[in-house]
Amino acid sequence: MREGGRLVREGARGRRAVLANDGARLWGEPGALSVEGAAVVEARRVAGTDDDPRAAELRRAVARLRRDLAAHPAELPDRAIADDELAALDAMARTGAPELHRLRRSLLLIAGALGSVSALGSALTGVRAAIDQFNNVPQTGRGRD
Repeated sequence: MREGGRLVREGARGRRAVLANDGARLWGEPGALSVEGAAVVEARRVAGTDDDPRAAELRRAVARLRRDLAAHPAELPDRAIADDELAALDAMARTGAPELHRLRRSLLLIAGALGSVSALGSALTGVRAAIDQFNNVPQTGRGRD
């Protein structure tokens, strides 16, 4: 549908994606929504906001897995779970200081949702490697003696 000269698509959970006339995402506009995989994500990318290179790497790995999952033709019964957890990982990476146990929990849920789909294996390995970079983050609420 067109709205104000722009192409607008209805997305998951009633959100809308604002697209350029050719269907490309409009990343430059704050608050514009974009379609990444099956999830609709609000674009708030500002140059220089990714201070932590680990968070930037995690966001890149999550974006790759989202693209690969969106392009995968097979119907996966738990695809929605994987999409939700990928969105959660991206949100945690945006905050800058994600908790390791939450990152790993999301990784386990994604791996379980995708099962043994070999076409997504390398992208999932990339997400795991990006999460492993957060190993030196202090874990809160867990005492080690």
